[in-house]
Amino acid sequence: MTFSLAIVVPAYNESDVIDIFHARIGAVLDGIDATARVIYVDDGSSDDTWQKLSAIASADTRAIAVRLSRNFGKEAAMTAGLDAADADAVVVIDADLQDPPELIPQLIARWREGFDVVYATRGERDGETRLKKFTSAAFYRVMERLSDTPLPRDTGDFRLLSRRAVAALGGLRERQRFMKGLFAWIGYRQTSVVYHRDARHAGTTKWNYWRLGNLAIEGITSFSAAPLRVATWVGLSAAVISFLYGIWVLIKVVAWGDPVRGYPTLMVVILFLGGIQLLALGIIGEYVGRTYAETKRRPLYYVESRLGGEPPVA
Repeated sequence: MTFSLAIVVPAYNESDVIDIFHARIGAVLDGIDATARVIYVDDGSSDDTWQKLSAIASADTRAIAVRLSRNFGKEAAMTAGLDAADADAVVVIDADLQDPPELIPQLIARWREGFDVVYATRGERDGETRLKKFTSAAFYRVMERLSDTPLPRDTGDFRLLSRRAVAALGGLRERQRFMKGLFAWIGYRQTSVVYHRDARHAGTTKWNYWRLGNLAIEGITSFSAAPLRVATWVGLSAAVISFLYGIWVLIKVVAWGDPVRGYPTLMVVILFLGGIQLLALGIIGEYVGRTYAETKRRPLYYVESRLGGEPPVA
């Protein structure tokens, strides 16, 4: 039975690979009995990604190119693509070809079995350092422990969503977006397809350890209050230890006397308690900052240009 399919592709400075990606995704779509659209979202690229996407949209009637007014980040770019998608099934995939487009028919097959979300779980991972693999695995396992909404392990954004799953995501307009968590939070029937992740085909990754660290903080603070509880327990433990130490100092002075030689101990105690307080304030500040950003209710993104397909409905 013929169905409609939309492929959402966020792209940021992907000039080196975008033509090859479109050729491969086109070959995949040729073998699928579906009315297909490929929605490219240029997230304010500084190279000639937009020029190449414009050419693709002009040459291929299945392609739609959307350009955001600036770089809003991958999470916002994915949201823009999902907002533009109107199909029975929607696939989200990166343009760097680490996630193979040839896996899409397998995702569709599982969706036809009645699943609303079919996510691709990484098995083998080429082109990544041991440190990158370790930190990635550690992040998913920490999130599994901390979050009230368990995230599937070793799973990125590459997945298929049913129409009602996309509609559910469309109702989540929070500004501090962690899409992997939102995909899991909506629930519905979800399953996985394990695949071999290739090395990046061309270009360089945009995700250095600084950005990955910020994304990890975003995920933890968006889907868990555990850091606040940890700060509470650490503060309580420090207070108890300080109280017991104070009693010990008092007993020692009363029983044996004590010349004034406690400067190093005093400094250690002050620095310890000061460090604990600053850590707790930093954690609280992360949550307060996110609350402040949400209260401003700014739009998630602005579209500068759109080529191909039907004009968007206001």
